[in-house]
Amino acid sequence: MKKLFATVLAALALGLSGVAFAQEAAPAGEPPVAAEAAAVLNSGDTAWVLTSSMLVILMTIPGLALFYGGLARTKNMLSVLMHVFVIVCLTTTLWVLYGYSLAFGGDGTIVAGFDKAFLKGITLDSLSGAIPEYVWVAFQATFAAITTALIVGSFAERIKFSAVIIFSVLWFTFSYVPMAHIVWGGGFLGTDGALDFAGGTVVHINAGIAGIVGAFVLGKRLGFGREAFTPHSLTLTMLGASLLWVGWFGFNAGSALAANGLAGLAFVNTIVATAVATLAWLAGESIFKSHPSSLGAASGAVAGLVAVTPAAGFVGPMGAIFIGLAAGFVCLWGVNGLKKRIGADDAFDVFGVHCVGGILGALLTGVFAAPSLGGTGDPEKFSIAGQLFIQAKSVGITIVWSGVAAFISYKIADLIVGLRVSEDQEREGLDIASHGESAYHY
Repeated sequence: MKKLFATVLAALALGLSGVAFAQEAAPAGEPPVAAEAAAVLNSGDTAWVLTSSMLVILMTIPGLALFYGGLARTKNMLSVLMHVFVIVCLTTTLWVLYGYSLAFGGDGTIVAGFDKAFLKGITLDSLSGAIPEYVWVAFQATFAAITTALIVGSFAERIKFSAVIIFSVLWFTFSYVPMAHIVWGGGFLGTDGALDFAGGTVVHINAGIAGIVGAFVLGKRLGFGREAFTPHSLTLTMLGASLLWVGWFGFNAGSALAANGLAGLAFVNTIVATAVATLAWLAGESIFKSHPSSLGAASGAVAGLVAVTPAAGFVGPMGAIFIGLAAGFVCLWGVNGLKKRIGADDAFDVFGVHCVGGILGALLTGVFAAPSLGGTGDPEKFSIAGQLFIQAKSVGITIVWSGVAAFISYKIADLIVGLRVSEDQEREGLDIASHGESAYHY
C-alpha cells in the first residue's frame, strides 16, 4: 500500500511539473464562450448539462468498465474494473488541478495558461455561456476521464497497475489536454474550422492511437495466437454496451450545452446511427462469418456511437444513417482484417472500433454537414472539399500528436516502474497479482 501511495504521489508530481511547458505556449484568458457577450444563466440548460454529465459518468463506470470486464478472462476481471475506476478518479483530480485551466482557461494555439489552475477565480456566479462555469468544468471532466479510460482496452491483462497510473497522468497531460484545447478550447484546429461535435478526434482517435501504441510497446499476451482468449461474460459485455448507449446521449446531446433543437438533433442521430451500425455489423458477420453474434451486436453499437460522435450536431438523420451503415462494415473490418495485418495484441479492439470509427466519423462529418445533404453547415460558405481537407488535417494531427505523446509516456512509465508484470503473475492473473482479490468465488 505504501508503495502504491508513493507511486500515485510521484505520478501526480510528474503531471504537475510536466505542464510547465504550457506557460510560454499561450496566454491565459476567459473561457471562449464566456468571453463573448454578457451571458445570462439558463436553468433549463444548466439542468440538462448536469444530467448529461451524470450520463457520461454512467457510460464510463459502470458502462465501459463492464463492457471491458466482460471481454476479459475471469482472472483479470477485477483488474480491468480497477483500471477504469481509478483512471476516472485520477483524471478528475488532475482536471481540477490544472487540466481545465490548460484546456479551457484562455486563448492559445496549443494550450491556455494556468490562470484557472485549481479552479482559481471561478465562483458561484461565474458563467460559461448560459450555464455555471462549475457545470462546464464538471461536464468536460467526464470527457477527460472516459477518454483516458478507453485506452485500458488495448493493454489489458498484462500491465502493472502502477504503470497504468503513471502512463495515465502523462498521457492525460501531454495528449488529452492539448488536443481538447486545440479543437474545442480556442486552439488552431478549432480556429481553422475543424468539426468535432463531441469527440471524434479529441476522444476516440486520440485514445485509439494511444491504445495501439501501447499494444505494440507492451507486446502480446502470453499464448496470444496459440490459445483461445475467450470473453468470460458476454452478458456483462452486452450490459456494458447498453449502458454505453444510454450514457452516450449525455456525451452527444449534452454537447449542445443547451436543452434545444440542436440537442434534439444530436439525440436522434445517436439513436439512428447506433441502430444502423449494429444491423450493418451483424449483416457483415452473417456474410463473412456465417452467423451474427452478441459480441458483434455490442461492438456494432459502439462503432456506431463512435462514428456519429463528431457528427452528432452537424449532420441530419439521413447522414447519421449513412454514417452508421459505414461504421458497421468498416469497423468490422477494422477488428478483423486490419487487426490481423497490424499484428498487435489490441486486447479489446480499441483501435479497430474507436480509432477506425473515429477517423471514419470525422471524415464523413465533412461530407454530411453540407446543407445540401441535410447538414447544419452554412449554405453560403460550406464546401465539402474544403471541409474534408480540414477534417483530414485534424485526423492526421491527432494521430501524430497522440502517438508520440503515448510512446513517450509508456517509455517513461517503463523506466520508473516497468510496464509489464512477470510471466508468473500474468499466468496467475492480475486480479490476484495486482490486487490480491478474485472476481468470483465458486
